[in-house]
Amino acid sequence: MAASIAVIVLHMRGRGCFSKCFPKLHSCFQRKLGISTAAMKTETTNKKDEIEPKGGVKSFYTVQEERMEQAERSVLISCPSKTNEKKFMKYLSRHGDINKCFFYESYGTYAVVEFAHKESLTSLHQGTAIPSVNHEAAVPFKSRLLSLKNTGSLDQSSGQSAPLCQPQTTVPMNDLILRLSNESSIDQQISSLTEMHQLTEENVCLRYLVCSLLKDIAAAYFPECKVRPFGSSVNGFGKLGCDLDMFLDLDGISGRSLKKLKAGFSLEYQTKRSASERAVTQSILSVIGECVDQFGPGCVGVQKILQARCPLVRFAHQPSGFQCDLTANNRVAMKSTELLYLCGGLDWRRRTIPILPTLDYLKELAGPLDKCVIDGNDCTFVSDVSKIRLQDNTETLEQLLQEFFEFYGSFAFNRMSINIRKGREQNKSDVSPLHIQNPFDASLNVSKNVNATQLERFVGLCRESAWMLQQREFNAPPANGAAGGTKAPWGLAALLSPSVSQAAGVKSRRGKKREPASERIKSLLESLKDQGGKATSLGAGKKTCG
Repeated sequence: MAASIAVIVLHMRGRGCFSKCFPKLHSCFQRKLGISTAAMKTETTNKKDEIEPKGGVKSFYTVQEERMEQAERSVLISCPSKTNEKKFMKYLSRHGDINKCFFYESYGTYAVVEFAHKESLTSLHQGTAIPSVNHEAAVPFKSRLLSLKNTGSLDQSSGQSAPLCQPQTTVPMNDLILRLSNESSIDQQISSLTEMHQLTEENVCLRYLVCSLLKDIAAAYFPECKVRPFGSSVNGFGKLGCDLDMFLDLDGISGRSLKKLKAGFSLEYQTKRSASERAVTQSILSVIGECVDQFGPGCVGVQKILQARCPLVRFAHQPSGFQCDLTANNRVAMKSTELLYLCGGLDWRRRTIPILPTLDYLKELAGPLDKCVIDGNDCTFVSDVSKIRLQDNTETLEQLLQEFFEFYGSFAFNRMSINIRKGREQNKSDVSPLHIQNPFDASLNVSKNVNATQLERFVGLCRESAWMLQQREFNAPPANGAAGGTKAPWGLAALLSPSVSQAAGVKSRRGKKREPASERIKSLLESLKDQGGKATSLGAGKKTCG
């Protein structure tokens, strides 16, 4: 979230920088997500009947509801490595029509199967057995994570090849550098890099299905609950392999806003009370986390991190390969996701790349239904994208990339912070090395976990990259390719290639030996990840949306 917000603020400032190109790049992500360039609505259920924005485009809330409903009609099946795909589909079709099916690999071969009707799941469950094992007892929890067994009805011939599996991870670095080196411009390299790393349609479906599987566990206690993905999985800024952030949404449980009669009898549920909303959240996550640990098939390494500012349950979901964080009462994070989604969708696919408006301007355009207050903080901004008027920016992606590196390589991090609401820098309010103000709660720094060493390495990489892209041998494709037609690494490929970036690093610093830029980038990202305290969770509190 900190990195995404840093990108957005430079859109707002109207200055040339790489971040301005993100609407162009991430519109590709949103097409894969099945999301139209659309107005976004709040995630709470009291807006289910809102009228769609002009042009009939779908709102963010509508898309989430559709994706979640599709996930409710889906199952995840562990299959033998050489499953006959045709016979597999014929076998499952006994239970009803199938809308979608794809295979992928993660600790084995798995298939995601989406039925056309939810009733098919009832039929499927009726024909599914609880495993009987001699030396261990199986917990009889009937999840939608199933295992396909060959009982002879599915003949597996020795010559049967494995089903085609959809990629769920990014391409290897060597393949990436090779493809980038053979592009004809840095603009095309950026688009190609985005294409190779963006979330695929299948990966997004799998993310919603994992959320749905977690909802099945939580529904034992809260039958009307929902588990929603947020953050990079749905805001348009994610890439293959990114973590899955989930929000246990209890706001839609019926009875919360039931109107009482002015006179006569009325009924209320008897409930447990606690000292604070935070204590209730901790209790809920503690119980759900224990259930995930004990009864959730494929869920391993469960950690209950309940004393964090935003309590969460962290675990690995082996069947999908996702690292998962489950939070509750984290409504600000959902609004932050909505904001990033909106900013990433303000692109009309023209060469004149728009500069994003400030959050204050988006607030001015908001209507009565956009009103949103969380824990006393005004989180209101317009949801109808058709109301937003943008300036044009005609710089190329190459110019934006160069200026991004130059801007961050010389930014006064020691005394300035980034304010996304105003769209400008301002004096720092604390001594943190990097300060990016939370757009909805000005008292919070969303990048507080970045230490001085990490920031210094980031600035150094920006300066080195800016220098390389200024050099003729790196900023244009070589005239003659190597044997076989392969070009030497240049542009983005040179920045990522260990041998090239190491040589450039030495040259740019008068012989001072440096490790490869790609290795330093990887190390920097790992160290940031190890800091803990997810920046995507921007806060918690009580929500009122008009």
